[in-house]
Amino acid sequence: MQPEQEVINRWSGSAPFWEKHREVIKRMFAPVTQALVEDGQIGSQHAVLDIATGPGEPALSVAALVGPEGKVFGIDPVPEMVAAARRAVGPLGFKNVEFDVAFADHLPFPADSFDALISRFGVMFFPTPVDAAREMLRVLKPGRKLALAVWHFAERNPFHCSVSRVIDRYVNSPPPAEDAPDAFRFASPGKLRKVLKEAGAIDLSERLLQFTIHAPLSVEDFWTLRIEMSDTLREKIAALSKDQVTIVNGQALESLREYSTGRGMSFPAEVLIVSGAKERPA
Repeated sequence: MQPEQEVINRWSGSAPFWEKHREVIKRMFAPVTQALVEDGQIGSQHAVLDIATGPGEPALSVAALVGPEGKVFGIDPVPEMVAAARRAVGPLGFKNVEFDVAFADHLPFPADSFDALISRFGVMFFPTPVDAAREMLRVLKPGRKLALAVWHFAERNPFHCSVSRVIDRYVNSPPPAEDAPDAFRFASPGKLRKVLKEAGAIDLSERLLQFTIHAPLSVEDFWTLRIEMSDTLREKIAALSKDQVTIVNGQALESLREYSTGRGMSFPAEVLIVSGAKERPA
């Protein structure tokens, strides 16, 4: 199976759940969206490309920022995700945002098209990150910036590890190969920056964003959200016996209660924001 098809298959089953939980996910990762806006130097009237937009974020948030004179395109390789993003546009009344199916390493846009390019938790899953970065730079206007968000180490993100530690007691989960598509593929500082440098980006920057993931949900509802968001979690739970599922559910809820507050769930989180610019012609 081609790497591109593996990506599509991996995320197709999650698309309905990402659409279902759209507003909660938007709120959880709003600080990451804001960081991408800042480091991508996005402003009013800009043309912006959001790669691996999923069901439309952060493209829809950026569309509100750039205003009616701006333009936002969101692309994703998963048709079900793009369909969900398109369904979100109508109720918002936006006329300045479009969504289409496309891969990061083959962008359907002319060179020098965009004032900014962003991707939130997408680059970790690109089959060929350097090729994708070259494509990003191709469609970026000279002197303008791209900004990418990737997870820092799993153990610094209880949103992930508080659950995975429970599941992995019952399911054999060998670590992925060093450069395999995985949520923590670029967790090591400098790794993604090196990819952008190889692709030809200049004025490279990397910063650690420490923030809080807020989800206005009960522990039980959050556990449901986490399972539904992740095809990996669903696959692992499907491999358990009925008795093991009962045990895992109880232990997962107990682990998550540490992060429950009077206003819902609250997790400390760490993300790397890596950015670079396209060189101006001599």
